[in-house]
Amino acid sequence: MLIQFLFVLVAIIVGAKLGGIGLGVMGGLGLAILTFAFDLQPTTPPIDVMLMIAAVISAASCMQAAGGLDYMVKLAERILRRNPAHITILAPLVTYTFTFLAGTGHVAYSLLPVISEVALETKIRPERPLGIAVIASQQGITASPISAATVALLGMLTGFGIDLFDILKICIPSTIIGILAGAFYSMRVGKELVNDPEYIKRLESGMFNDAQQTKLNDVKNLSKARLSVAIFLITTLLIVLFGSIPSLRPSFNGETLGMPLLIEMLMLTAAALILLLTRTKGIDAAKGSIFSAGMQAVIAIFGIAWMGDTFINGNIAELKASIEGIVTQMPWLFGVALFVMSILLYSQAATIRAIAPLGIALGISPMMMIALFPAVNGYFFIPNYPTLIAAINFDRTGTTHIGKWILNHSFMMPGLITTVVSLSVGLLLIQLF
Repeated sequence: MLIQFLFVLVAIIVGAKLGGIGLGVMGGLGLAILTFAFDLQPTTPPIDVMLMIAAVISAASCMQAAGGLDYMVKLAERILRRNPAHITILAPLVTYTFTFLAGTGHVAYSLLPVISEVALETKIRPERPLGIAVIASQQGITASPISAATVALLGMLTGFGIDLFDILKICIPSTIIGILAGAFYSMRVGKELVNDPEYIKRLESGMFNDAQQTKLNDVKNLSKARLSVAIFLITTLLIVLFGSIPSLRPSFNGETLGMPLLIEMLMLTAAALILLLTRTKGIDAAKGSIFSAGMQAVIAIFGIAWMGDTFINGNIAELKASIEGIVTQMPWLFGVALFVMSILLYSQAATIRAIAPLGIALGISPMMMIALFPAVNGYFFIPNYPTLIAAINFDRTGTTHIGKWILNHSFMMPGLITTVVSLSVGLLLIQLF
């Protein structure tokens, strides 16, 4: 089993370094080695999860192509500029909301330059709002009803009588409280901007002028943009409603329509309505950043989750015998496993699909799994994820940085505080509920 695990780990590490679809295809290579070299029987690919993600990404991509995302960014800019003194609190709430609504943390790219410029204009150290805003954009994934990770967790826990509302009622409050804790910490990070040596150096060199300010994309057709956002948000609310009240869903032969099929139908319908009613070309949706990021997630889950399922299924007896006692006595340790694996996988959904089956096999309660769900947001730990790098690049003052020792970067403490508080609140809430 140890040799098999090493092959799995190597596939994950190499895939993460390759980037893009590298994680997924390396998972496929690892699966082939497990099958042909170690004679493990492949499990069923995670088709439902992949199709749900594809459907959600289709709708979000159509909204982006219709100008909906640019419209939302303009609204966010207006909120931040009206309250610039509170940007360290407002910025993470805005990126969290965007991720919650869109189901992907990659929407933060559009907000980071706005946050940086507003902070600079107000003479607030940009590192403060940028650091926690990036963390919040990822925490929103584990609270979003349409994110790939939430959909994956829901699909795995449906058989235990868990519905979408069970996940949301724990993860929404726990992650919001977590990011607020991280935001309050961030308000005192580093020196004030006017006293920061790097900022003073850049200021004296003449780096700051109007020509260097980031310009936002104009919303070409406001009515189309608003309509696309409305369709997407209404569809998201319908998914939450149907997921929270199973009796509203149609039944066939005594069985209620499952959430995977419902999400797929509603999101594809939303995509179609956006294209038809806003007269947006389908090919434009496929060219956007959301579609690219989403399809990479689909391929990652395809390969990594399939490989992980096969490894766990083929070695379940040995795994249970070696760690069942420890995990049963201290189930919170499973959260540590989720956190560490997310650092390697760079995907919350892939982490859930790879590790959650082990937790279920070990007998961890479904509610405990939900409380520990935000632990999958650990890939801020090593500062090489795209949103982290983007935040560093957008900060023209140089305050958002990677430290001399690599791990002492601008996102480490806000990320750790947010994660620990989110998990603690989640564990408290499952006791109350």
